[in-house]
Amino acid sequence: AYNRLKAYLGISSGKTRMYDLWQQLAEPEIEILELIGADVLPVFIFEPKKWKKSTLPDGSPCEVPDWFNPKVLSDGSQIIKDRKGHIIAKMPKNSYYFDSIYHPLKKINTIQELKKQNLCSTMWSMAPVDEKALDDLHKRVKTLYETTDYALMLNGAGGIYEWAQDLRGWDVFMMDLASNPKFAGYLLDILVEENIRRLEKILPMVESYVQIIQAGDDLGLQDGPQLSPELYRKIVKPRHKKLYQYVKKYSSAYLFLHTCGSVYEFIPDFIEMGVDILNPVQVSAK
Repeated sequence: AYNRLKAYLGISSGKTRMYDLWQQLAEPEIEILELIGADVLPVFIFEPKKWKKSTLPDGSPCEVPDWFNPKVLSDGSQIIKDRKGHIIAKMPKNSYYFDSIYHPLKKINTIQELKKQNLCSTMWSMAPVDEKALDDLHKRVKTLYETTDYALMLNGAGGIYEWAQDLRGWDVFMMDLASNPKFAGYLLDILVEENIRRLEKILPMVESYVQIIQAGDDLGLQDGPQLSPELYRKIVKPRHKKLYQYVKKYSSAYLFLHTCGSVYEFIPDFIEMGVDILNPVQVSAK
């Protein structure tokens, strides 16, 4: 879609770089942002240093991080493996995105078993933030702040609900919420603490330069919330509140929440927890 947009606009310069490998989403270039009147630039904790040429499912060219090496199978589908060799995602032939298919904690049944797990080693999105990454992040946000007029939004507050779904599997975690709330709550607590540990390092590095901190947890479907407001307020909301209020306490930035789907019933909760910006306003959802 991004390459077709550029062609429609008559833009032949620049590079189509894929920043979201799962969803196959392009990083908008400055020329595009200027044309549509955008006033915000996204900033990510980790920025690839090297890129290589690749091809999108529609056959058009793009660039991907040099470490991204999906394997094409005989049936035309593509798979991604983690460092341990697990197949963690698959894109069927003629599809446009990868599906997450590996849920490392799916067979864990007790809090005692959960305590033994190193979650940072089970999800690439929870990679530790070391001093080198922090220094690179600081330099990037400082440069953008000093050389552009855009507001800067750091994708840094993470998520807990989606991470729990990835770790357990959507079906299993929904059953956890309904039938094993102590386990579900403990898993969410671990994810809150992991996010806060990252934020303790990140927020001081970006405080002088970033105007918006982004959090993300998809809570909606097309026709309503994924879980009842009562269940959300009992189990998930207290953990969201702890994470979001940490951001509000230790940062002067606005808090941006990305949550797809029909989340109208949760908006009062978001406001109460300190969310300043809601994205997207999904008019196609009920």
